[in-house]
Amino acid sequence: MPGYVLTYFPVRGRAEALRLLLADQGIPWKEDEVQMSDWFTSDLKKSAVFGQLPGLEDGDFTLYQSNTILRYLGRKHAVAGGSDRESALIDMVNDGVEDLRQKFARLIFFDYESGKEKYIQNLPNQLAPFERILSQNSKGSKFLVGDKISYADYNLLDILQCHLDLSPGCLSSFPLLSAHHERLVSRPKLSEYLKSDGRKRRPITPKHK
Repeated sequence: MPGYVLTYFPVRGRAEALRLLLADQGIPWKEDEVQMSDWFTSDLKKSAVFGQLPGLEDGDFTLYQSNTILRYLGRKHAVAGGSDRESALIDMVNDGVEDLRQKFARLIFFDYESGKEKYIQNLPNQLAPFERILSQNSKGSKFLVGDKISYADYNLLDILQCHLDLSPGCLSSFPLLSAHHERLVSRPKLSEYLKSDGRKRRPITPKHK
């Protein structure tokens, strides 16, 4: 199996969807944790292509940018669609997850005290497209696209869990999204990872304790 090294801060953040994919696919990896206090003074920030983490080492090949890494792992481990059409739809859904992730990050880091109530009120409008996407694929009984799990499913799972932490009842009016979440967290290898000490000790972001 490949000896991946995932370099990131000791939080879930933008690396967690990568961890979910690797764990569920039974792929081993090593964590190279970077403390925030060291990040701004280390040579690592200078060597990162865009001055950002996560980074993934695959032997002598290193990638940055979380969604690029996610697509790379998806293609390499056959969870990126079974046809050009499926691959395009998975890309589209993943871009939708990225839009929601950026909105969540803006709330947490810049507008939490004054914007939380409004954000939660508007959250159904942000989740509704994913409910519709699920309804169009085997009436929500399988995955986001096609008959097989994809990297977009892992990314959606992570951002849904971020929002369940923010608003525990946020999926109550979305039966397909709720069922999709439960199916994924019940997958044996994912369930084992979600119960692991490594997962439990990492907050969602540095803002979460």
